[in-house]
Amino acid sequence: MNTRLQVEHPVTEEVHGVDLVALQIAVAEGRPVSPAAAPAGHAIEARLYAEDPVADYQPQSGILTTFEIPAAPGLRVDAGFESGNEVSTFYDAMLAKVVVHAPSREQAARTLAGALARARIHGLVTNRDQLVAVLRDPLFLAGDVGTAYLDEHPPTPAEPTGDHAVAAALALAERDRLARTVQQGIPVAWRNVVSQPQVTRFTRSSAQGRARARAGADDPLTVEWYGRRDGYAVDGLTVVSTGATDGRWRITLERDGLATSYDVRVTGDRVDVDAPTGHVSLTVVPRFTDPADAVASGSLLAPMPGTVVAVRVEKGDAVEAGAPVLVLEAMKMQHTVAAPHAGSVTEMSVRAGDQVAAGEVLAVVSTGSTSEGEEGDA
Repeated sequence: MNTRLQVEHPVTEEVHGVDLVALQIAVAEGRPVSPAAAPAGHAIEARLYAEDPVADYQPQSGILTTFEIPAAPGLRVDAGFESGNEVSTFYDAMLAKVVVHAPSREQAARTLAGALARARIHGLVTNRDQLVAVLRDPLFLAGDVGTAYLDEHPPTPAEPTGDHAVAAALALAERDRLARTVQQGIPVAWRNVVSQPQVTRFTRSSAQGRARARAGADDPLTVEWYGRRDGYAVDGLTVVSTGATDGRWRITLERDGLATSYDVRVTGDRVDVDAPTGHVSLTVVPRFTDPADAVASGSLLAPMPGTVVAVRVEKGDAVEAGAPVLVLEAMKMQHTVAAPHAGSVTEMSVRAGDQVAAGEVLAVVSTGSTSEGEEGDA
């Protein structure tokens, strides 16, 4: 007999109007327990996790810089974290159980999807977008799902649009302007004679986005904009307004007569952009790369802090694309780090039992073969 409370016990509590924890304590103390009320309405619980569904549900760790879920009718949030907390590798990566109780299943799903979509969750990759997609899927709403549902409907990452990047670039410009000690009234990058635009580049953040950005990313999002006396100018867009409140920026852009507001928060080189179309996280690509931050092409970086439990190859071995190189253990799970392309292992920096930090270079797989001379020099 399993006497523990299940993770989904709030669903029972909301539907029957009971407190199962209080009832368990009452039973343990020998007090009488009244029968539960008849079920009423429908409740749905979503487990909000710090994990990347696109990367085989890889757990995430780090600082949860912003964690805000807006109020909604019938909404209940049982959270273990708040803004500024660190999600470590030593415990389960569940951030919160988000529950909605409503008269019908359709209403509960709609309200829960809306609350999750409007939530501000910054600093870590989560399964929020996947939960929203499932809750709005007609198959799910019709109850036409099975155990293979997630395999048949793989998650897709929200791709940032050019307008997301424009909002991020202008928020950075406003941040720089407000940090000035002189000439605060002049927009950033304004020139008497326009010679060239200001250029800002981003790469989309992900489990390894910060590490990739340090080394320079391929195909970054590029924004060209001009500073003017009355604000900013971007080709094809009208900058309606910019404003800052408590370290956040509200950038309103107009395209083809339609105005859209973007809420932007800057944390270091990471820029989080929330809009009606969803949330994207961008990482600023530096104009100049610090040689100390650069990593060799083909480097395999640790996606999270953890322990190396197995090394599958040795220096000099030839590997195929996708071949296992080593195995990391973190958050009670093992994660295989695979070769990004076919080639040879030119560097192996770790051994079984080593503790590694997120972003640390574990190995290097080069597309060229390793010569005997190189092996002899190693």
